[in-house]
Amino acid sequence: MSALLQQFSLGGHGATSPTIVIKDSIDIAGFRTTAASRALADVAPAPRHAEVVQRLLDHGWHIVGKANMHELAFGMTGLNAYTGTPINPQDATRIPGGSSSGSAAAVGDHMADAALGTDTGGSIRGPAACCGVIGLKPTFGRVSRIGAAPAHSTLDCVGPFARDIRTIVLVMSAICRDFDHHIAEGAVSVARVGIVRAEARRDISEAIELAVRKADFTPAFLDLPGLTDAFTAGLSIINRETSAAFGQLVETGHLQPDLEARLRAAANTSDLDVENAERVRTRFTQAVDQALEAVDVLVMPTLPDFPITLEQARNGTSVIAMSSLIRPFNLSGHPALSLPVPVRGTTLKAGLQIIGRHGADELVCAVASRIEAALSV
Repeated sequence: MSALLQQFSLGGHGATSPTIVIKDSIDIAGFRTTAASRALADVAPAPRHAEVVQRLLDHGWHIVGKANMHELAFGMTGLNAYTGTPINPQDATRIPGGSSSGSAAAVGDHMADAALGTDTGGSIRGPAACCGVIGLKPTFGRVSRIGAAPAHSTLDCVGPFARDIRTIVLVMSAICRDFDHHIAEGAVSVARVGIVRAEARRDISEAIELAVRKADFTPAFLDLPGLTDAFTAGLSIINRETSAAFGQLVETGHLQPDLEARLRAAANTSDLDVENAERVRTRFTQAVDQALEAVDVLVMPTLPDFPITLEQARNGTSVIAMSSLIRPFNLSGHPALSLPVPVRGTTLKAGLQIIGRHGADELVCAVASRIEAALSV
């Protein structure tokens, strides 16, 4: 049960009420928002719901618990020695991904119909790909972050996990005031799909192309300039902003050693690093916008490889490359969704990432729905 930090019942009831869990970096009135950290274990209970939580309740959702996570949302493995590590529903020997590990695992294990997570550097899409579920990072700023930690971010987005696109659309219709479910649920008769050439396992890349073609899309293949630079720039920004939000907790002595080391290193991010990263942000955002003038959506693997094992992670194997294909779109702010697709020769599913124009979250969902339907035949 390490996917959940707390179980409780809040909101709608009955067979018709869909269930959802909320990542422990999002406020629920009367409960502590600890971000799965001993350093925040004694914070005062939240006085009010985060705006997204209130909107879910207003739309009849039944909240059944708070989801576990990588401590302070600052890690990609999902390992947490303090609160426990959620079990990956695809393969219990592998990491569940982070930081929204509990949200992805809870959905994959059918503990709830959906979950809310946050995505600052791939923290929804990464765990979704690891755990074989769907995860959506909305367009930056489209979904309220009021009541989510950290309070200030130029990268972070609140978004949903689910096992099917229909449920993703239901959550988005609740948490996003202007989300048009008619477009998201509508048939995509024609859509130009661009497959981005990216460094990834060959069998995963082949699975991505096969899924696109199975949905009767005729893809164009293209390069996306600046992808590597955007990944590095995204690291600089997240390090600066996470240090500003949580750096003071280093002195408590209550952080896990790996997290403390990363926060100490993050404090060394220089003003020049940030200035250079902001220049990359501008260039890369323009490059993505330009690519999306020629096609309607971009498609690429969510992760370049399958998730490493828990043993490898505990022995110090680096996972920084996990976010090489997802972190850049936090920097640019484009909506991006991870959809599980089968891979030849293994029972593990990989993530197919769909990236859309700013504000075109609905089209991203519609394209995902068409691929989902094709794969179910």
